[in-house]
Formats: sequence, C-alpha cells, structure tokens
Amino acid sequence: MTSTEPFPSAVAPAPPHRLALLDDHELIVDSLARWFTDFAPDFEVVVRATSWMELVRDPAFPVDLVLMDLQLGDTVSIESRIRACRAAGAKVLVVTAIDDEDSRQRSLVAGAAGFVSKTTPAHDLVDHARRVMRGERLQRHPHGSDHGDAAAAGAHEPVALSAAEEKALRYYAQGLSTVEVGRRMEIGYETAKTYLRRVRDKYAKAGRPASRKSELIRRAAEDGYLE
Repeated sequence: MTSTEPFPSAVAPAPPHRLALLDDHELIVDSLARWFTDFAPDFEVVVRATSWMELVRDPAFPVDLVLMDLQLGDTVSIESRIRACRAAGAKVLVVTAIDDEDSRQRSLVAGAAGFVSKTTPAHDLVDHARRVMRGERLQRHPHGSDHGDAAAAGAHEPVALSAAEEKALRYYAQGLSTVEVGRRMEIGYETAKTYLRRVRDKYAKAGRPASRKSELIRRAAEDGYLE
C-alpha cells in the first residue's frame, strides 16, 4: 500500500537579523554595509543612517541590532540614544573612535550590549554582532580585546544579590544618591545605605573590589544587573 502522507518538510532557515548602521561618516556606513552584505548573510542591513533622527524616522526602525557611533553631530546623548533603541526592542553595539573607560561605562550602564573600538577588524566586528544577537554582553579584557559574558564567567561567578540589594544597586548606578535611592524604594536613608554596603561587601569577599562608585557600576554591568 502506498503511503499518502507527505514527506516532512525541511526546517526553514532563520530569517537574517535586521541591522541598522548609525555613523555620521557616510563612508564608514557604506563600508560596513558592504562588508555585512558580502560576508554576513545572517544579517540584513535595512537602515543606513548618518544622524539620530534619520535612524528613528526610517520606516524600517526598530531593528534587531544597531551598530551605533558614540559621537554624532547632534545634541542627543549616547545614553538617550541607547535607551530609546532598547525601549524599541533593538540591541545596541557601540562602535567608537573614543575608547575610554568613562564612555564605555556610560554606554554599558545605559544598556548597550557592547563597546568596541573602530580599529576592530571588520570580521571581528561581525563576530561581536553575532554574539550580541546570541544574548551575550561584551566585556573589556585587560589587554584591550573584547570577550563575551561566557568568557567573563570563566574568570568569576556573578555575585548573588537579594532583590532589595539589586534594586538599590540599579538605582544607585543610574546616578541617584543614597537618599534618592531610599526615596525610590520607600525606605529610610540608613536602610538604603545598608543595602549598598552589603553589595560592596559581597563583591569585596568575591575578590572584586567595588568601593568606588565607578567600580560598583563596572561590577554590576559585568554581572548583568544593569540590563
């Protein structure tokens, strides 16, 4: 008897990630677009923008991932741009010629998945983009290269915080004072101060100093508490 059941259909390939390129140098945008088109078929460049407003007004926005220059010729801060993209559902990878610790921290705290130098070879940049789309957050290696969370986890385990400690840390890392943290959490100043002290103590016991605010923000970003 001949079977009339259809053969199982092949699994359809995943659609390419929708990519936006934002840089105020059109030559850089065009160069990156050609590279992704020629060598990264798992990405589709759907937006090429040289200004923030050009990006957000494009009918194809929001996208899956935005490769964003740190400095643009407008008054919109990098934090505002990153948060707007994240609110729209797009991941952000900051690609910049200004490779300094303060800018990196500002970008990561605002929600960027990574912060890489414009000197990064194009094939490495594609690899970073793929890792971001897999859900990784890129971290800075002491010698200047970037590694994902999986690599960072090999060096240390994330510090476990209570729900209250994590909430206090998130508010504090956003720039609020200890007094303001207490007000947001509807607790007293001393209680808020205690939560933050416990967070610092936990990182210190884990061999990851966090006595200064910049260090505390860095630890929180490393462990994914600021996503």
